[in-house]
Amino acid sequence: MRLNRLRTVPARPRVAFVDRASAAPRRSAAARRTRLALVALAGLMLAGVGAHAEDDAALTGTRSGLPVPRFVSLKSDLVNVRGGPTKDHEVGWVYTHAGLPVEVTAEYENWRRIRDWEGAEGWVYHSLLSGKRTAFVAKAKGDGALVPIHETADPKSAVTANLEPGVLGSVKRCTGKWCRLIGKGFDGWIPQERLWGVYPNEILD
Repeated sequence: MRLNRLRTVPARPRVAFVDRASAAPRRSAAARRTRLALVALAGLMLAGVGAHAEDDAALTGTRSGLPVPRFVSLKSDLVNVRGGPTKDHEVGWVYTHAGLPVEVTAEYENWRRIRDWEGAEGWVYHSLLSGKRTAFVAKAKGDGALVPIHETADPKSAVTANLEPGVLGSVKRCTGKWCRLIGKGFDGWIPQERLWGVYPNEILD
């Protein structure tokens, strides 16, 4: 009887999440500027370690007091991603969906360098990010099969739904091996290794 009530949750097309139209050439130029900016900052720190200790702390994450790297999510439906940590840097692309998971890979003053699920990196203003944890159902290598979610963190427990790779949900808890994922039309436990947005063995309460 339960199997008859199972539903398949389709993934929303990821192209709807981000506007990268005509951004590829700009992203390459922006990436080069970012690397040059970081090299320049590194040179300044090496020239005066004591004088630039605060900048060094900012780049390693102690500006916010939070670990780097770490996963966060987008707070707004419109997030500009720039080639460097100022508003003078060109916008490389725009995220168009709140709640997407991204990874913070560096900090500079009130700016955060983020990496998305496709590996693209850029800088966003800190107020556009949220500590709320979300994740995508990841596609296994060479596998586009549906991913079952269970009633409990046990592969022998009942399957409550089947998710397509790319489905986005809110992460409520992780044991290090399983995460409880909630979204439109589903609520259950999924193997942690099948999510992008949480680290392997990460524990979330």
